[in-house]
Amino acid sequence: MPPPRLTDYASVTEFLYALKAAGPKFGLDRMQGLAAALGNPERDYPVIHVAGTNGKGSVAAMLDAIFHAAGWRTGLYTSPHLVRLGERVQITRQLLTEDEIVTYTRELQPIAERLAARQPDERPSFFEFMTAMAFLQFKRKQVDVAIVEVGLGGRLDATNVVRPEMAVITSIGLDHCELLGDEITQVAREKAGIIKVERPVVLGRMPGEAERVIREIACERHAPVHSVREIFGETLANHPTTNLAGDYQRWNAATAALVAQLLPANWRLSADVVSRGLQQVSWPGRWQRTTIGGRSLILDASHNPEGAQSLEVNLRQLVAATGRKPVVVTGVLGEFRARALLEVLGRYAKEIHLVPPKMERACTYGQMEACTPADSRHLLRRASLEGVFPDAHRCAAGGPDDTVLVTGSIYLLGEILTRIEPARGRGEARLQDF
Repeated sequence: MPPPRLTDYASVTEFLYALKAAGPKFGLDRMQGLAAALGNPERDYPVIHVAGTNGKGSVAAMLDAIFHAAGWRTGLYTSPHLVRLGERVQITRQLLTEDEIVTYTRELQPIAERLAARQPDERPSFFEFMTAMAFLQFKRKQVDVAIVEVGLGGRLDATNVVRPEMAVITSIGLDHCELLGDEITQVAREKAGIIKVERPVVLGRMPGEAERVIREIACERHAPVHSVREIFGETLANHPTTNLAGDYQRWNAATAALVAQLLPANWRLSADVVSRGLQQVSWPGRWQRTTIGGRSLILDASHNPEGAQSLEVNLRQLVAATGRKPVVVTGVLGEFRARALLEVLGRYAKEIHLVPPKMERACTYGQMEACTPADSRHLLRRASLEGVFPDAHRCAAGGPDDTVLVTGSIYLLGEILTRIEPARGRGEARLQDF
């Protein structure tokens, strides 16, 4: 079959969607082959590689802001996107444009065809295509530093072809258990796969057994380990502040600050630069406060058990500050995640509106109801995105004095942001996920 004609952005996104629909592929061989065919652009600039169950996106955004505050030209690669595909690849926070996505896809397609001609399984996946686009964009835009977030896990993730100045592991918790294992130590081993020989490692907050595994692997690779706990301690008052809300963001801020401290002096990352950067972070959907129709609206992607623990701290503080329980809108991917999240929401919500994300892996109404503790099920309401947010200026859930919290899957947040912030452009939910 001849390859599809990539004539415009619509045909390119159809091509990329077909790659995504074929499913994720893990392992480094394909990405190593693709990177080599491109001349290994990922070796042309310093890289900070960031993994973790939670917090890796926030820490990546914080590092981007810190380097930007120092005057450096930054590349940022994260996933998934909230609304637009181009959010994944940014140069000094300027998104990859539709024209650039078209150009890169046209460039990569024949290379992918040549690789697949040798062996069909060598055809790069959707995520590998996007990773290659990031590497090429960072080289051609001559970034001073690239902050690269791991997509999933670490050891077998496509981004793990980089040779970073430093590896960062923000946290370890149970998520994607079907791929990473259902024990903390297994997950830690997968995340520690990003550690390179004699390159420093920065550790955020994590269980002791996870840290022990990571330190063992780092020792085997002669990689020096630096821990936020050792430098900043457990007391949040000793941790840097950031404009991102939530106690857990103080741990993320300390993680980013420690990375900055460990880089050589010629990076010019002074304490003042770090402080300014941490007050200028842009990372939507993480306890993000906004309004809709004059009402308070909070958007928070808490999509796994570790995230649910952080959400509980924020909810406790919110209820104490307002004297009212919020109205919650939620949708989740996977019953394992739903159970942890809905248990927390049942303790703090006035009512819970269930809105399944438009994703194949999304929990159904019935699954979310079954995952809710029996004494909280009276709070549940089956709802739709269109019913809860009739237009960009209204939320129909709860009353005019209620705070509305949207939480759960990042994909649900993306669907809602597309609806209530039309200036972001049309949503590209089909291209979310891996």
